[in-house]
Amino acid sequence: MAFQKKLCLALEKHPTYPGQFISGLESHIKDRNQFKNCLLPCTPVRTEGSRSAKLLSLSVCLTDLCFAFCCFSVGTFGTNFPRLIVNQFKWLDGLLDSQDLVKKLIQMVSVSPVPIQHDIITSLPEILEDSQQSEVARELSCLLKQGRRLTVPILDALSRLDLDAGLLAEVRQSAMTIVPSVKLEDLPVVVKFILHNVKAADAVEVISDLRKNLDLSSCVLPLQILGSQKKLKSQVQASSSMSQVTTSQNCVKLLFDVIKLAVRFQKDVSESWIKAIENSTSVSDHKVLDLIVLLLIHSTNTKNRKQTEKVLKSKIQLGCMPEQLMQNAFQNHSVVIKEFFPSILALAQTFLHSAHPAVVSFGSCMYKQAFAAFDSYCQQEVVTALVTHVCSGNETELDISLDVLTDLVMLHTSLLMRYATFVKVCIFLGKLNPCQIRKLFYILSTLAFSQRQEGSYIQDDMHMVIRKWLSSTVPNHKQMGVIEKMYLIEKQKGNLDLKLLEEFGKSLVEDFPSDFVVDLSPTVDGSFLFPVKSLYNLDEDESQGAIAINLLPLVSQSELGRVTVSPMCLSPCFRLLRLYTGEQNSGSLEEIDALLGCPLYLTDLEVEGKLDSLSTQEREFLCSLLFYALNWFREVVNAFCQQQDAEMKGKVLTRLQNITELQNVLGKCLAATPGYVPPPATFDSEPREAVPSVSAAGPGRKRNGKESLKHLSRQIEAGTPLAWLQSYRPYFRELDLEVFTVLHCGLLTKSVLDAEMHTEACEVVQLGPAELCFLLDDLCWKLEHVLTPGSTRRVPFPKASTDIGFSHLCQRSPKEVAMCVVKLLKPLCNHMENMHNYFQAVTQNRDVGDEPGVNIQEHQLMSFCYQQLLLTFRSLFAWNGFSRQENTDLLRSALQVLAERLKPGETEFLLLEELISDSFHYLLNFQQSVPSFYCAFILTQLLIAIAEKPMAGWKKEKMASLAKQFLCQSWVKPSGDREKGSQFNSALHTLLCVYLEHADNILKAIEEISSVGVPELINSAKDGCSSTYPTLSRQTFPVFFRVMMAQLESSVKSIPAGKPSDSSEYGRLFVEAFLKLAMPLLDYSFKKHRDDVQSLLKNLQLSTRQLHHMCGHSKIHQDIGLTNHVPLLKKSLEQFVYRVKAMLAFNHCQEAFWVGILKNRDLQGEEILSQASEGRHSGEEEEDSADSAAEVPAGRGRGGRSPGWGGGSPALTAASPQEPSGSGAGSSEEDAAAP
Repeated sequence: MAFQKKLCLALEKHPTYPGQFISGLESHIKDRNQFKNCLLPCTPVRTEGSRSAKLLSLSVCLTDLCFAFCCFSVGTFGTNFPRLIVNQFKWLDGLLDSQDLVKKLIQMVSVSPVPIQHDIITSLPEILEDSQQSEVARELSCLLKQGRRLTVPILDALSRLDLDAGLLAEVRQSAMTIVPSVKLEDLPVVVKFILHNVKAADAVEVISDLRKNLDLSSCVLPLQILGSQKKLKSQVQASSSMSQVTTSQNCVKLLFDVIKLAVRFQKDVSESWIKAIENSTSVSDHKVLDLIVLLLIHSTNTKNRKQTEKVLKSKIQLGCMPEQLMQNAFQNHSVVIKEFFPSILALAQTFLHSAHPAVVSFGSCMYKQAFAAFDSYCQQEVVTALVTHVCSGNETELDISLDVLTDLVMLHTSLLMRYATFVKVCIFLGKLNPCQIRKLFYILSTLAFSQRQEGSYIQDDMHMVIRKWLSSTVPNHKQMGVIEKMYLIEKQKGNLDLKLLEEFGKSLVEDFPSDFVVDLSPTVDGSFLFPVKSLYNLDEDESQGAIAINLLPLVSQSELGRVTVSPMCLSPCFRLLRLYTGEQNSGSLEEIDALLGCPLYLTDLEVEGKLDSLSTQEREFLCSLLFYALNWFREVVNAFCQQQDAEMKGKVLTRLQNITELQNVLGKCLAATPGYVPPPATFDSEPREAVPSVSAAGPGRKRNGKESLKHLSRQIEAGTPLAWLQSYRPYFRELDLEVFTVLHCGLLTKSVLDAEMHTEACEVVQLGPAELCFLLDDLCWKLEHVLTPGSTRRVPFPKASTDIGFSHLCQRSPKEVAMCVVKLLKPLCNHMENMHNYFQAVTQNRDVGDEPGVNIQEHQLMSFCYQQLLLTFRSLFAWNGFSRQENTDLLRSALQVLAERLKPGETEFLLLEELISDSFHYLLNFQQSVPSFYCAFILTQLLIAIAEKPMAGWKKEKMASLAKQFLCQSWVKPSGDREKGSQFNSALHTLLCVYLEHADNILKAIEEISSVGVPELINSAKDGCSSTYPTLSRQTFPVFFRVMMAQLESSVKSIPAGKPSDSSEYGRLFVEAFLKLAMPLLDYSFKKHRDDVQSLLKNLQLSTRQLHHMCGHSKIHQDIGLTNHVPLLKKSLEQFVYRVKAMLAFNHCQEAFWVGILKNRDLQGEEILSQASEGRHSGEEEEDSADSAAEVPAGRGRGGRSPGWGGGSPALTAASPQEPSGSGAGSSEEDAAAP
């Protein structure tokens, strides 16, 4: 610095300065080496001080030199001269013309090569003066939109400039627009700039825009490229592709590092990002980015963990976070997600404790994806967590964890083998049911015989535990030992030894007839509680060699303890016999077909009026006899349902009829036998001590035995099928999925049979309503257990707590079950169309009035069938497995069946969206025939499940219209009573939510119900309802009120809050627009429409006065965001005052104009105290109306106001010439901006 000062003084004193110095300097730098030395810093030789002076810094002509060198490439002369020249501008002590310098630098950016542009832009913050930063920032913002090559230097320069809030928002918006198209390597810089210095008021809006524009799918190379690397012939090409993948992953990692820093050090970013995700309602709006950010926040901010868990659970329950989205996150961004592994493990453990099936399924999927995607340490932690769940003692955790381990051992056997030591701890668990034992020993046996050395240790432990269980005297332990031994034999031999199997089969074939079958005879010897009678014989024409199942004698001897074979073994032994026979004869059961049609030794089952005279022992004996008979028929149907012989098919249908008849009798017996515990039908769990007794009286009412039996009989006659046997499901043998192939048979109702097939009624056996009802009820029960719905909002299924009654079903995966149901869709559609036609005919006959009366029993039976059909469809299409990519073909097959009903032969090549649309319209056709409000509710839920793949705009309108139609329909039972009850209210609650959520204007919909439906209800009779909304009655009003208030609150919360500065900014824009567009019109309209013009200006005065109050408010609260808008706003308001004066002068009314001084007030209208004394001294009083402005001589003009925007503000009063001067046309407050 001393050298520079001395040199400057010497040059200034020289007589030839500056001409000789400049010419000498120009000749000196013609030598490029000397020029380079001038540009480089000097290293001090002695300690006298630094001589790092840059001689060239003394002249502004550097820009001309830079222009010259920009024409050459960087490497032309071996030195980057433009960079060296631009660097000199950073150290200039002063600039003669900074404006000119900046203009030349900006011009150089437009013509220079990219490297030089980069150097100039990054140097601008050090070169610019403070007054130039806003102008240059706008130039850089425009340059940012024009090209993508300078994104990084521009954003780097902008981040170092001191910008006001408005300009920063403008520049940030420019950066936001390039997010979708920016290069991947530049994306972290862009996101960092957007999140930099974001304010709390703008954070939610900014992050919401960033979520919409930031798509991680474009940041990852397609998986097809990764798969094709193996096929590349050139190693150079393969290594190049791998390099691109690595670069892509590194860029994504840098992106999330930027977000992580913002989340950690900017509190508003973390909370606003959670809020932005929470505000998203559409399923399609949620991306992989949201899931990763939630994991990032959970891992980074301990204060937001509870909120993060809550939001994530809510999104999973609503179906917004499907498992496919999580799979994409783990597969494509495992490098990023691995850092959040502790949070992933904690969330998975938490989700497994949830009561919601979708959340539990999501947690189990997190375990599987973490095991597959991460390293050995993470895999060990996953296995340890799963084993902890197994040993926790919680049934749900145990089942889910075993399912996860089963999937892992199937997909990643070699990986899981490393941690077999942890898994084998589960061998020593003693409290497991058979289903759990099967899962556990499938896992252990697979690991034990995986041809690895570690497997031998597990084999030793398994042999030890099996010997222990088999030698135990506890039946449950012995049962576990048998199951475990069978799995061990299967893995050791592949399957059972043929000789052993032959001996076993021979013993089974000989023992079963001797234990359970007898020759059919008219009389049976012995003394029993009831007389023996042969019933349900389908082979009456075969008198020679007829057989019967010796059931009643076996049950009687079992009750007395005098039999070696228990009747409980009848159904299991028959199942084993038919499986063996089918295996030996390629599926044919002709060798044992006599068991299909043979009768049972029972007793007279005409129990009507006889139960009251029976003792408790006799009633319990009768109940047990019926349970054994029903379970026998169920196993017979399981065995012969797939046989192709026509006679066998007819007998199977007859056995289904026998089952429905026996169930009616059993229901009556159970109602008369409270406290009865049936014999176990399956052996997968400990026997129950008691079961809920059948409530025939209904909730809250008590009846004695006779009244209860009579009430139940009326229920059965009224057609309430199967409801009284729901609590006894675990005591029935499980129906196999193959049984439902019987649904391919047609449905013949009684009316059709009488009208069209009366001559063949005794010869043709068809699937009737009662049998269809029985099959559909069981199918729905199975699907609810195994097919987990995507969200409670769509399908509110209760979660099954145990696997009792699902032993065979649980051995199949949900996908296998879904495939079975898809194969049944055609017959299910046939049955549903039959139901539609039946109820359409009933409705038409009712409208015509020529029907003598509705058969209530038949109507309710058909209505229940319709309900179960809709439930079956809903269970299938709401399955969350359809959201996974691997099940897309299965979903397409299911939709194709429905679409085929509308467009036969045209659906093979339709797109998935077209199939969804056709399926939606097909199901929508059933809206006119639904017989009950609950069926309407299920149909609505089914359509939502179909439509949300995805939900298009027209589907949303259809859903709102359909829900409103059901709400505006009167629902009456066949008996004439209006539908009501808890089920009705629950369905009404959901259906009303669907209507309001899908309505175009939710506030208008709520207003219509409140202004139309509620007054109609108030004016109706005591038991009446609204005529427009018949579902709105005094009983359902609380439901309507609760839903409308909840939806109203949610709707109001979703309205985005405006920024405080919006009112000032947009108020100014309105005033400016009024001045530009409206005032010229008023100039020429004043004479002809004086009153209208005066009224308009008077109304506008109210708004301008409020804007004036906002200016005072900004001063009191020192709100920078508002204060920045005050000068321009004041200027516009003052322009308005004098523009009105100009209008009056144009119309020769200038004498009607005065200017008055108004005091400053805040938003509440209170006077600002700092101006109070000034107001008192001036003697001016503020008037609230346009008619009372203080009169001041017009010639004073601006002299009558206080200077500065913080002072008083003038008011105008314009009066017409014909009116007194005190009558003003309008007024406005205004003040000039402070200089």
